[in-house]
Amino acid sequence: METIEPALEQAARDWAENRDPANIGGLLKRVLATKYRTVEGSWRVVDLALEVAGGLGIFRAAGLERILRDARLGRIHPANSFLTHELIAKMTLGINPDEQPRWG
Repeated sequence: METIEPALEQAARDWAENRDPANIGGLLKRVLATKYRTVEGSWRVVDLALEVAGGLGIFRAAGLERILRDARLGRIHPANSFLTHELIAKMTLGINPDEQPRWG
C-alpha cells in the first residue's frame, strides 16, 4: 500500500496538470497502468486482511465483505486487466486501440 498511494497521486497530478494535447496518449497509458497496479495491490491487501480475519471476514459485521466486493469490482470496471494490457500494448506499439483483432 505504501507504494500505491504516491503513484496514484502522481498520475492524477500529471493528468490534471497536462497542458500538452500531444502527450495525451502517454498520460492515458500512465493512468491505465496506475489503475491496474492500484487495483491489483488493493486486491492483495484485502486478500491478506481476509486471511488474518479468518471466517468472520466474510460476514457484514466484520466490514471486510464490502471492501472485498469493491476491490473485486475494481478488477473488472471500467476496464478489466485484459483490456488494460491490450490498450497499453497497442498504444506503446503505435497501434490504433480500436484495431482488430482484439486479443488474438
